[in-house]
Amino acid sequence: MRMLTGHRSARRRSVGSLCKMMLAGAILCGAGSIPEARAQMHTQTFELIEATIPQLQWVLSAGVVTSHDLVTQYLARIEAYDRHGPELNAISVTNGKALAEADACDAERRAGTNHGPLHGIPIIVKDNYDTKDLQTAAGSKSLEGWIPPDDAFLVTKLRDAGAIIIAKSNMHEFAYGITTLGSLFGQTRNPYALDRNPGGSSGGTGAAIAANFAAVGMGSDTCGSIRIPASHNSLVGVRGTQGLASRTGIIPLSSTQDIGGPITRTVTDVAIMLDAIVGYDPTDPQTAGSAGNIPKSYTDFLQLNGLRGTRIGLLTALLGSDPADAEVASVVRGAVDEMKGQGAEVVEVTMPGLADLLTDRANGFLVLRQDFKFDLNAYLAARPTAPVRTLEEVLASGKFHPAVETNMRNSQAVESRDTQEYFAHIVKRNILREAILQAMVDNRVEALAYPTIRRKANVIGEMQMGSNCQLSANSGLPAIVVPGGFTPDGLPVGLELLGRAWSEPQLIRFAYAYEHATRHRHPPASTPPLGQQ
Repeated sequence: MRMLTGHRSARRRSVGSLCKMMLAGAILCGAGSIPEARAQMHTQTFELIEATIPQLQWVLSAGVVTSHDLVTQYLARIEAYDRHGPELNAISVTNGKALAEADACDAERRAGTNHGPLHGIPIIVKDNYDTKDLQTAAGSKSLEGWIPPDDAFLVTKLRDAGAIIIAKSNMHEFAYGITTLGSLFGQTRNPYALDRNPGGSSGGTGAAIAANFAAVGMGSDTCGSIRIPASHNSLVGVRGTQGLASRTGIIPLSSTQDIGGPITRTVTDVAIMLDAIVGYDPTDPQTAGSAGNIPKSYTDFLQLNGLRGTRIGLLTALLGSDPADAEVASVVRGAVDEMKGQGAEVVEVTMPGLADLLTDRANGFLVLRQDFKFDLNAYLAARPTAPVRTLEEVLASGKFHPAVETNMRNSQAVESRDTQEYFAHIVKRNILREAILQAMVDNRVEALAYPTIRRKANVIGEMQMGSNCQLSANSGLPAIVVPGGFTPDGLPVGLELLGRAWSEPQLIRFAYAYEHATRHRHPPASTPPLGQQ
């Protein structure tokens, strides 16, 4: 399913030439009311690399390219850079029907049918999302070759919106880690430094979107699995308020903390993706909380002056105190200084007792450890065609990477969630949330700022330290990551902003203003436009 067939290099070059046509000012006008369009009028030259959804929609509507052309070009990049060249190893499988699906989208467009901003747009989804036409293996040999009977709820919503799933991305096996390592594929590389990890567990999506293998991607976040890859790959990622997006059909790590969400190159694209995926799912009761808390469109909050008059709290405890934390902390302090330049007031915030609220005997992951066996077993029980039926069978098969064995055996050893310790830590989550909200009120801030992860991406094979994932994941409060700059040796650093429940519109407003004022993101040198290798 990986190999491209029937697409000659001449065809690739001709499409590439089309994608580099000068569209002088008109390129973004077709994006309608999205401010990005107005802000960049008369200055933009279009090409496939770093193209946003509005830009792609303009060239599709203008007839400059077709969805077939876009799929061809993205598949060509996957072919050139995933198994060859830098060998990112970000892609699990490609969709052999993607070109046919693109042709159908093109036919609809010619007939005057348009499903919205995602119509005909190629996307990548993480390998723990059920896809009824593509392998879903969670990075594990124990599920190799298995195709679920149905699409995940979010996959259905994306397809209904006209998106084309061109590939599934590699992930840390069963999402149980943050370096993207698994028995089914090995190790995914960071496109900014090929000897470094791309973050995880959605590191395949992160590396793929950073390398321009698709327009946008989907990940899942249990404790940083969207936000850490976004940080390590100079991307934008959102972990929504718990309940904003459905968990149905996503292979679970922890039903308490799992949530799906987008990983993109821009805040604009995050807003468009959220419009497509959020909302109530009758099969996921947690999403009922989203009713009444979703705006007409998240794109209404793409405001260039969105930081003016705001008050942001720098949560200093999460900058870290170890000398190894200093490099990232310096970038983040510089980022909040840049926010000041956009009219924000920044104050330093302390939270007494925060360290105790974020930790437990499992280093802050006790609820996750105790959920995994029961949630995975329930998922597998509902899908009789799966090659394994329980976590115990996965362990008995030996078809897993040694790096995840300890975590999986610790979860298998949990006899029950009906324990005083488990419920005490569920209560502790509420205490953490209340402490965060109190700190925000006491300091009169609208969001808290801190590094997503206190250490830059580590060398492959070494332990990745420094995650700040628990603040959002354990409290259930939303957080957005936006590129905050680079370390002196060129590794990306993410700035995370956390807000009150259902404050995603406000977070998008802050992140968009910051992104457009700084424009820190640049594509990795390891995956240039085809023909420039």
